[in-house]
Amino acid sequence: MELFEKLYDEYEKVKVRFVGFTTNDTRYDFGIVYTNMFFGKPLVVCMQTGRSTLLDSKDIDDLDYLKSVFSISSIEQAADLAEFFKESLPEIPFQSQYE
Repeated sequence: MELFEKLYDEYEKVKVRFVGFTTNDTRYDFGIVYTNMFFGKPLVVCMQTGRSTLLDSKDIDDLDYLKSVFSISSIEQAADLAEFFKESLPEIPFQSQYE
């Protein structure tokens, strides 16, 4: 008897972008993984903390979510991140992943 039931096991060549930037208050270093998995949402990894999330345009507009997921202390820092992500992440139409 198998201990785990495999849900998926996919291999995919993906595009990865590494970007570092500073604002008036903070330095950021991110890895952004562009994949067809997860409804096409890019996987964004903070290289400093290891925190990661899947982001789309609705998530970017939610400053409290950005504060929470990246452990940011101020709404101003979250707004700076939102501005960066709006310019850097593509608009993604919803893709049906499950049929």
